[in-house]
Amino acid sequence: MTDATNPAGAAPAPKHPSSLLAADVRTKRRNAAEARFKAYGLAAVGIGLIFLVALLFAIIRNGTPAFTQTFLTIPVELPEAKLDKNGNRDPADLSKVTTFGYAPLIEVAVARALEENGIDSPFEKQKDLRNLVSASAPAQLRDYVLQHPDDIGKTIEFRMLASSRVDGYLKGRVTRDSLARDKNLDAEHLDLVDQLQAAGLIKKQFNWAFIFGADASESRPEQAGIGVAMIGSFFMMLVVLALSLPIGVAASIYLEEFAPKNRWTDLIEVNISNLAAVPSIVFGILGLAVFIQFMHFPQSAPLVGGLVLTLMTLPTIIISTRASLKAVPPSIRDAALGVGASKMQAVFHHVLPLAMPGILTGTIIGLAQALGETAPLLLIGMVGFIASNAPDGIASGFLAPNSAMPAQIYEWAKRADPAYYERAWGGIIILLLFLMTMNIIAIILRRRFERRW
Repeated sequence: MTDATNPAGAAPAPKHPSSLLAADVRTKRRNAAEARFKAYGLAAVGIGLIFLVALLFAIIRNGTPAFTQTFLTIPVELPEAKLDKNGNRDPADLSKVTTFGYAPLIEVAVARALEENGIDSPFEKQKDLRNLVSASAPAQLRDYVLQHPDDIGKTIEFRMLASSRVDGYLKGRVTRDSLARDKNLDAEHLDLVDQLQAAGLIKKQFNWAFIFGADASESRPEQAGIGVAMIGSFFMMLVVLALSLPIGVAASIYLEEFAPKNRWTDLIEVNISNLAAVPSIVFGILGLAVFIQFMHFPQSAPLVGGLVLTLMTLPTIIISTRASLKAVPPSIRDAALGVGASKMQAVFHHVLPLAMPGILTGTIIGLAQALGETAPLLLIGMVGFIASNAPDGIASGFLAPNSAMPAQIYEWAKRADPAYYERAWGGIIILLLFLMTMNIIAIILRRRFERRW
């Protein structure tokens, strides 16, 4: 039996020790701090979701009207005396009639449609009715006649685009008050639009030309489409995929599996990390200096855009590929080497297949990033070019001047007509659909090729 006493200066034992079932003061403080941290996290997630919903709501609200367009459907007479004086239906003779010869036919058709539906025109001259239809209507009618010469001498039911102001009026973008300073349309035109709509001659319909059509001049926003710019983005992505994937994966495999660890490889790794953080417009300057001014590649060509975006995408693919290779356990390599495989066989037969999901995911994310870039395309001229014609072959698809979806959206956003602003929002919807599709493909590929060890 030992007579133990407290050493000098020691704190006396508590007379009433706390129970394990009851939280003490320090535990309560820790629990309160943990609850506050969870509340902060939930608040941050909630704020982020609110901003995301607000952004998507703004994009959908402002961009959805771009997918519909106002059309005027009226009977148009095609007199043989004006369109085919010789009566031989020769395409060479028919093509001599310019759009100036078709414009009066449309004016007469609009005036006749008003008269047949009991609508009194407030204008003395039929020329004043021209503002109801698009400036592209004579060209559309001319193209129809050249494709259907047998309809000359008949009266056909022709659907033409209404002007952008008429379209804006039916969509609520143009009001009667705003027309006070507008020289193209006035309140009397809007009265005619209301009566034509009541008669069923003017309707809003889904506009496939916005998705598959080409860009138009600033005076014809109702005819503008993003289809040709989509083709330009497609050819650019082919260049990026064909160059960035093999170069990026090969560089990653060498740096991670074969390169010696010394100051030179450390310098390369630091530079790769730094290049991933370089602003994209710097790559545009590099592409302008090297590919256009030095190598004399064609300006505004998807080939040059693809080369510039390849330089920008390579660091992202290299970093993601190296991370995927590092994630493969070292035991896989040791097991392969232990059964007699060479270093290359161990890497290509065992390590690379296991890292493939991460490599594919990083590549698709890099392509999605390149698809949405605008700044590099500014400096190589793809923004200032009006993509009015689709390429007529594979070679022209790479070398002929064209635009891209983000460049086309930027071009529309800076134009003065509000109809182009509407189309810019619609182009953002299409671009987001492409980006979402690419990210969904990345998720599917990761789950499809993922292997567990």
